[in-house]
Amino acid sequence: MGAGATWGGLQLVPAQKPADEKSDSQPSEDDDEIKVHRFVSTALTLPVVKAWATDGAQLSPGYTFLSPRDSILTGAIIDSSGEPIWIAPNGVDTTDVRVQTYKGKPVLTFWEGRVASGNGHGTGRILDTSYTEIAAVHGGHGAIPDLHEFHLTDRDTALVTTYPVARLDLSSVGGPTDGYAFACRVQEIDIATGRVLVDWNILDDIALDESKKRIDDDDDTTGTSPEKAFDPIHVNSIDDDGDRLLISCRHTCALYAINRTTGALLWRLGGTKSDVEMGEGTEFSWQHDARWRENSRISLFNNAGVKGDGAVSSGLILRLDEEAMTAELDTTLTYGEYEGYAMGNTQLLEDGHAMVGWGSAPAVTEFDADGTAIAGFTEVGAGSYRAYRFPWTGEPTTIPDLATMSVDGTSTAFMSWNGATRVDSWALLAGSDASELSSVATAKRSGFETAIEIPDAKTAAFLQVEARDADGTALGRSRVVATR
Repeated sequence: MGAGATWGGLQLVPAQKPADEKSDSQPSEDDDEIKVHRFVSTALTLPVVKAWATDGAQLSPGYTFLSPRDSILTGAIIDSSGEPIWIAPNGVDTTDVRVQTYKGKPVLTFWEGRVASGNGHGTGRILDTSYTEIAAVHGGHGAIPDLHEFHLTDRDTALVTTYPVARLDLSSVGGPTDGYAFACRVQEIDIATGRVLVDWNILDDIALDESKKRIDDDDDTTGTSPEKAFDPIHVNSIDDDGDRLLISCRHTCALYAINRTTGALLWRLGGTKSDVEMGEGTEFSWQHDARWRENSRISLFNNAGVKGDGAVSSGLILRLDEEAMTAELDTTLTYGEYEGYAMGNTQLLEDGHAMVGWGSAPAVTEFDADGTAIAGFTEVGAGSYRAYRFPWTGEPTTIPDLATMSVDGTSTAFMSWNGATRVDSWALLAGSDASELSSVATAKRSGFETAIEIPDAKTAAFLQVEARDADGTALGRSRVVATR
């Protein structure tokens, strides 16, 4: 409870004109400048995002899944107006929030843990549609899942990245001969048993001199201790098409295909040792989120540079001919001059639309099937690791939250239900006896938190709220609150 309550929906604003100056399109990295939702009925918080849409825009169905960063990366689901639907209640860094399939059913998945040194240590979480955890994925062979990837396969396995520290000769990249580096590994883990099915040590196949990073890019103490481990490879996504895995390594500016069974390296795409001839417009660098697509295509997010390069990032789709070993440009998705120097993703939707999360540039853009930007979000905290759109029905097993406070001298009830997607309206129940409450007011749901003035507050000794669907059917009730 306290002042500064936020309620009601955000208003959609007209489509924003792409900024002519990069400085205008980039976020402030001062967390103090990030506006944050504060609520009365719950302690959950989330950066406020601004929604825009072109006139007559027909958006893909569903909600947007992302992890806006302020003091931490907070997992969230938001609607098309930018209002929260679900806010991760874990209070720790959360990335890669999305809908996937496990045992034939839709599930909400994400990574949670601690972010440090450009990677993380944590756990992959799998929640059902009631937000009940049904599985957790931990690394195997002494490795801990990293923040960059938590991808479920149709084999009910999970693909995860890990960042163990190894002793290595770093002289080829300007470091000590007896140095320390992140020796990235790719693991496939059976979710039900935790058994490790694949454990590919990237440095077994990729030489350090493929890295675009050098010790002096950081400082001369990098690589001298486990706490200052050098990051020469930086694996950040894994995808599969059954027999093969597609792996993105940011610091080599290349993608790698490996045989899932043997771990054999099949080919490199991009970087200094590409096995694929790159056609005009196909070049990329410092990329994220490489995915197999239909019709021999690969999508990725082309960061195009590191911080300060002044690069323009893009969603990139390539056509790959594995017989001729050539890559040609299929589609480039850009909007303004967003410079997402870190993080980011490109999602292709079933209706032909695409979602591009601009990573460290705190924005998300939806493109129609013609590649025209039709909607999106800006001021997404200080950036989001990835951003997706999915249909989702959330039916939490928790009960709605209720709290009261005085607003300009008027006693007001505030209500919310984290993750519930079917709430259309709220009923306020009141009475002098906690066991005999009746409806005294109703209101349409008006965002994550709805406010209702309490009629005849002097006689309303006890309050409760009831969430209702569009047909007026009760979905759930809060606890009973004594007003005095």
